[in-house]
Amino acid sequence: MSDTIRKYQEYVITSFVKAVQPVVIESASGAIIKDISGREFIDCFAGISVVNAGHCNPKINAAAKAQIDKLVHCGSYIYHSQPTAQLAEKMAKITPGRLKKSFFANSGAEAIEGAMKVARLFTGKHEIISLQQSFHGRTWGTLSITGNQGRKKRGGPYAPGIAFAPAPYAFRSPWPNEPEKFASYCAKQVEETIRYSTSGDVAAFIAEPVMGEGGIIVPPQNYFREVKEVLDRHGILFIADEVQSGFGRTGKMFAIEHYDVEPDILVTAKGIANGYPIAAFTTRDEIAAAFKPGDHLSTFGGNPICCAAALANIEFFEEEKLCDQSTEKGQHALTRLRALQGRQSGIGEVRGLGLMIGVELVKDDHLTPAAAEAEAVRDTCFKAGVLIGVGGTNANVLRLQPPLVITYEQLNTALDVLEGAITEVVGRTAAVAGKA
Repeated sequence: MSDTIRKYQEYVITSFVKAVQPVVIESASGAIIKDISGREFIDCFAGISVVNAGHCNPKINAAAKAQIDKLVHCGSYIYHSQPTAQLAEKMAKITPGRLKKSFFANSGAEAIEGAMKVARLFTGKHEIISLQQSFHGRTWGTLSITGNQGRKKRGGPYAPGIAFAPAPYAFRSPWPNEPEKFASYCAKQVEETIRYSTSGDVAAFIAEPVMGEGGIIVPPQNYFREVKEVLDRHGILFIADEVQSGFGRTGKMFAIEHYDVEPDILVTAKGIANGYPIAAFTTRDEIAAAFKPGDHLSTFGGNPICCAAALANIEFFEEEKLCDQSTEKGQHALTRLRALQGRQSGIGEVRGLGLMIGVELVKDDHLTPAAAEAEAVRDTCFKAGVLIGVGGTNANVLRLQPPLVITYEQLNTALDVLEGAITEVVGRTAAVAGKA
């Protein structure tokens, strides 16, 4: 056992995860992680979809290092900081529609809480509608709007005034082959949720444009358009949670752009600064003006170093056309994985946008979730030098979310390993089931 692993076991609280992967990371570059023994791994999880521009991106790190020598902290809401102002201006330019003013926080959960607060202040209403199978963070407030019992157990009671509508998860719906029909049904259920599960005092509806922790659930094309029509009729704001799906992950700078819908508030984190701790919510002028003195603040929010890194990150995205790279590499991966699906009955569905891809494993024709098999595939990939994630409400979805800078050679190697692991585990499981 390495000294670092021993210290983790003795001093770091990790009892909230099944097991920390038995590897000590020494360094990383691009899509490659190296452990203390010198062994290399192809990272297809990007630190939970964070380092979209690649580990230790030289341009981004250089910007952060330069800022360190100028100013580390000043309290960017008490004084003016140049990187904070420049990043806010850039966010106004790259976010959809009329979104203009940003509040910078330190984590996705903090930004979500701020978005809910400003929505309530602006509308004068108090209730929130979220989706079943959603995930919005680990704070009490964000867990209150998370539609997943597995994430919420032993933490309640949670905030009142929260209602949940069905997720547009067509694969396990009554109409798996008619996704747009199911999406229309789900949009109508938002209206029904307002009518039957709230007091009519709804400030906002919050949703992930692609549901990450829920299992890379990609809503059908008509879903958000029809939901927005419902929200507009009732004067309810739409908060798009782009903490995981933002910054090129799905092939657009923001995933909601796939749906031609303008949110009222857009929340970002993870990929915004390629690993430096910063998050934001961005909204329209009139909504931002709902904050009055004393309503909100963040000591470390808008930190100059993180803002400088975020600016360099966005510049790198634009220079390298990372959104286009995400689209093209994602399509390549989806094509290969769907071909494998045709040969493996244990793959229930392959779905995704850009390089945000989920492979749902099932045990049988009844779509029984294959959680143990998903974990076995991840472990097999790990032993072969490829890091992937596992998620979904039923813990049976393989998550492929590599840095967008991953080369085709690295991506194909990772796909070879993943396909081999799926074939080995699913084939072994099928053989055992046949003997039984």
